Amino acid sequence: MGGGSEADFMIHGIMKYHLFGQELWITTTTVGMTIITIVLLILAFAANRAMKHATEVPGTFQNILELGVEMLEKMTQGILGPSARRFANYIGTIFLFILFCNLSGLFGLRTVTADFGVTFLLGLVTFAIVQYQGIKNHGVGHFTGLFKPLPVLFPINLIGEFANPISISLRLFANMLSGVIILGLWYGMMPIFVKIGIPAALHVYCDLFSGCIQTYVFCMLTMVYVNDKL
Repeated sequence: MGGGSEADFMIHGIMKYHLFGQELWITTTTVGMTIITIVLLILAFAANRAMKHATEVPGTFQNILELGVEMLEKMTQGILGPSARRFANYIGTIFLFILFCNLSGLFGLRTVTADFGVTFLLGLVTFAIVQYQGIKNHGVGHFTGLFKPLPVLFPINLIGEFANPISISLRLFANMLSGVIILGLWYGMMPIFVKIGIPAALHVYCDLFSGCIQTYVFCMLTMVYVNDKL
């Protein structure tokens, strides 16, 4: 009943090189991130050009841009309130980056966010912003708050602070990796006649639906953590 090749959902090395005496690899994740970054930069330049030449009767691209900005403003204002404008650029950037990474499986790439190295770095950036805002807005109170409401709860509060970036990165990673594994098993182990049509439905759920939901969840949790320090 086998359909040919074995199931493949691993990260593969494409090219090896040495830097400062260390052996490093360009992997499928590296290629995916590079392609997505280039696409996002092209879209950014196109969006900037379109808005500089905006018309009173907007075209399709201008309509999409204005709708996206309005949705971003509503999403950030709903959580961050008056501070929304300060973080809108960051939230919008990671939203687009994570969304494109999640959808990359639809275009023949290995889903970039199915690599914990990527999601963990995103979580660390969020963690750095949260800690910076806590120190900036509360000073020493940011650290003394770990002893509230009771000093005996300090270990739990400290673990909670460090658990936040790990939890949001693991949530994104695990959900996207599960889709990669399911599709890898299907393509690698199912007979040829069930590889036509059915995988499309799996891609819709694993890449499109789950990818959009996990992008939204990551950004919402980031804003919640930041708002807690304002």
